[in-house]
Amino acid sequence: MKNTFLMLLLCGSLMAIGQPNYQPSPDNLQARTNFQDHKYGMFIHWGLSSVLGDGEWVMNNRKIRKEDYQRYIRVFNPLDFDAEQWVLTAKNAGMQYIVFITRHHDGFSNWDTRYSDWKITNTPYGKDALQQLAAACKKHGLQLGLYYSTLDWYREDYPWRSGRTGQHSGRTGNGDYASYLQFMKNQLTELLTNYGPILSIWFDGHWDQTNPEGSHDRASRINWKYEEIYGLIHKLQPACMIGNNHHLDPIAGEDFQMFERDLPGENKAGFSYVKATDALPVETCETLNNSWGYNITDRKFKTPEQVIHWLAGAAGRNANLLLNVGPMPNGLIQQEFVDTLAIAGKWLSVYGESIYGTRGKVLSPQPWGVATQKGKRIFLHFLKAPGNDFVLLPNFVGEVAAVQTMGSNKPLKWSKVKEGLFVYPQYVAGTYDYVVEVLMK
Repeated sequence: MKNTFLMLLLCGSLMAIGQPNYQPSPDNLQARTNFQDHKYGMFIHWGLSSVLGDGEWVMNNRKIRKEDYQRYIRVFNPLDFDAEQWVLTAKNAGMQYIVFITRHHDGFSNWDTRYSDWKITNTPYGKDALQQLAAACKKHGLQLGLYYSTLDWYREDYPWRSGRTGQHSGRTGNGDYASYLQFMKNQLTELLTNYGPILSIWFDGHWDQTNPEGSHDRASRINWKYEEIYGLIHKLQPACMIGNNHHLDPIAGEDFQMFERDLPGENKAGFSYVKATDALPVETCETLNNSWGYNITDRKFKTPEQVIHWLAGAAGRNANLLLNVGPMPNGLIQQEFVDTLAIAGKWLSVYGESIYGTRGKVLSPQPWGVATQKGKRIFLHFLKAPGNDFVLLPNFVGEVAAVQTMGSNKPLKWSKVKEGLFVYPQYVAGTYDYVVEVLMK
């Protein structure tokens, strides 16, 4: 027992090695800039778990044994899956990239991997969903990122005994991380070799081997050997950005930081105990109802206003928004999602200049909203009515040429004083996001 404890301590101390001395390539640095310019992407949670209509955690939450869960491989047959429809839905919404679940925690692979029989091409459907999605993204000019779970509730070689989840799947061995690591490296090599340029690898599952978020000690109980995993990715595709949803500060080799279900600086979901970095691009992810994977009883759909507020709120905090849909088991994105995304897309067709290519942190978040900036244009996003008929932008630097309502170009009153810039907006009730544009000389 004592030796086991010492080994766990040793492994925990190695958790943050990352990729030592990592120097991002020029292409990677350009990819980071492009990523920040994109601002808005679609997350897609979908796979065999969708059949049960109870979210992507159904295997764990309902304590389904793997021998029972694997029966669904003969049921999953998404005959209505149309990758082009997915991509066009994202494009119509104003999204610039897609992040697709290639393998979630149930271990099921949504592509024709050589390294597992637990995959979509062994279902009655029989086709490689990722291949179709990659082709559709290329056709319509959207970049493609890939979510990949480092956690597995299905495989015998994953070190599940030290994990927080997947304890009821009926596995009996002790796991073999050397074997599991090689499996992941083999699959990542496929993903980065056979499907064209990949925007990002979006890792998830690290937290399975740590104490819960908010604990004093978040050290990992296993050495994930990220130096090998990250090094492989950057060798295969140097421009490919790596992010890891470990709910910790970024470690060496990671190219962007992510926040789950929280805007940077907030911690309403209980995952975000760390601060947003200024050194890397930042992304926050949220879903269009309360579920990531398809949940037949979840009708708590977000409104177009909520979507636009999340998008502006993220941009004002210098972050991207990755907004999730959980397509139905037949492969269709449900109409409630499509309709809401289309409305938000129409707003972006008018106000997109205040989001795309901007940078945030011009002004700390205010009770009325946030600000973004692009060159000599500063955009004030009023997400609610200000408390007075004016707002003050404190310590404002630079000469102002004009202030106007975006969309109509209606001139607005303003005054520059030693305290800062006073702007007198003419807020319109019922507006998703009333945007005021400050034009600098």
